Amino acid sequence: MVHTSFRAVRPVEGGPLGLISALREALGPDGTLVLPSGSGNDDEPFDPRTTPVRDDLGIVPELFWRQPGVLRGLHHFDGFAAVGPRAAEIVNAPLKLPPSAPGSPISVVHDLDGQVLLLGVGHDSNTMLHLAELMGGAPYRVPHHYTVLQDGKPIRIDYLENDHCCEGFSKMDAWLQAAGLQSEGRVGHAQARLARAQDLVRIAVKHLATDPLVFLHPVETGCEECGVARASVRG
Repeated sequence: MVHTSFRAVRPVEGGPLGLISALREALGPDGTLVLPSGSGNDDEPFDPRTTPVRDDLGIVPELFWRQPGVLRGLHHFDGFAAVGPRAAEIVNAPLKLPPSAPGSPISVVHDLDGQVLLLGVGHDSNTMLHLAELMGGAPYRVPHHYTVLQDGKPIRIDYLENDHCCEGFSKMDAWLQAAGLQSEGRVGHAQARLARAQDLVRIAVKHLATDPLVFLHPVETGCEECGVARASVRG
């Protein structure tokens, strides 16, 4: 599973498609490449054949799902596309709420002993850690919704998600480095981090057991998103 910023990596021969080609070549024919592919519009029904990815994911995921042979999940909040031998198994995982719950596509990557590559981004972009929150008992839940078509009419579905600003996920760097479980280096002009999904989740769950709010900003920082998450616990 790759989270990337092409702006941080560039220049790359062949542009974003060249980067996708390089990732596939690095994995080889037996590897499965997975990228986020979610939509940022919760008020419009999601069509995996036409709906673009949300803007903050960048150009690489947007081009990736459009490539021949790439499979894209049916649910915008599952938000993954994949190519390779295990692609169908990952993207066709059933709908789960919250979207990173056990049994979801990201959970399948974890269960298959997949790796997470952060290329030009930090752990604040690492969606695998939302699975860790749920497995570790993080108590916060923030209202979200999505829209589906039912009998040709848009229907809003409300749910609660373990959401916050995610900057606290950056603590994973020190935790993984201390355990020798994160490989780091340069790819192009970007800093790269590589770790096993199961190591990420296991280390995060250990810290959540000590402090279930460990990934939230302290109250005094005034972080609005983390404040909403904290308020949901008090509620």
